[in-house]
Amino acid sequence: MTTVKIRFIGGGNMAASLIAGLIADGYTPAEIQVSDPDPERRQVLQAALGVRALASNLEGLAEAGTLVLCVKPQMAAMVCAELGPMVSEHCPLVVSVMAGVTERTIQRWLGGPVPVVRAMPNTPAMLQTGAIGLHASPEVDAEGRNRAETILRAVGLVRWVEDEAAIDAVTAISGSGPAYFFLLMETLEQAAIELGLEAETARLLTLQTALGAAKMAMESTDPPARLRERVTSPGGTTERALAVFAEANLRGLVERAARAARDRAVELSRILSESA
Repeated sequence: MTTVKIRFIGGGNMAASLIAGLIADGYTPAEIQVSDPDPERRQVLQAALGVRALASNLEGLAEAGTLVLCVKPQMAAMVCAELGPMVSEHCPLVVSVMAGVTERTIQRWLGGPVPVVRAMPNTPAMLQTGAIGLHASPEVDAEGRNRAETILRAVGLVRWVEDEAAIDAVTAISGSGPAYFFLLMETLEQAAIELGLEAETARLLTLQTALGAAKMAMESTDPPARLRERVTSPGGTTERALAVFAEANLRGLVERAARAARDRAVELSRILSESA
């Protein structure tokens, strides 16, 4: 009989992406369960991924060694209160992908100091190209850290942080970061159209340039600053464009934006902690 190794609470897009990634990494559907209150969503998960999808969060929960919380933060207190007695009894590893909910808050809602790993994935994780920050509570042992990393590594690059407060910085950089790049792509595409390129050409050139720059940065041992220098010829077009960015203090603007996002993440965590 196959043992259920991982139980997902909540079957939304992030949970589906994690499950698909785990199956691609070698887990069998029989080793994974998911619960979701929406019958249509359960049907989709079962048909697409072959996993057992349950209506009850408690049914079969005791079988799982790892519990992955994929519910909306606003629902977390109620869901954790329901799970608490069984989690306290069986003490599985709890992995949370809920934005803004601290480990201490999760433990309080669950009713005790259970091992919790907090994860901050971003939306590209739904395409298995995510950038994910992880932090473990003191109750998590080395084996638990390995289990959590295996789950999140299925959807992208994983980095551990030693201070839970750094998760707020992860939120500001990789969590919100895709929107920053989408804004730059949107702006560059519009500039290309205003310079006379056809809309489809502007779009494709912009997207491929972004992809190529990211690929070069990922595959190079040089920092982005060095790569930028290599494509900036003295007196050339790139140098002229970068001078405009410098005049507008682009670096300072980006730093201010990242700090604003980090501060909002801290504020939201406090609100969620105090709301239940």
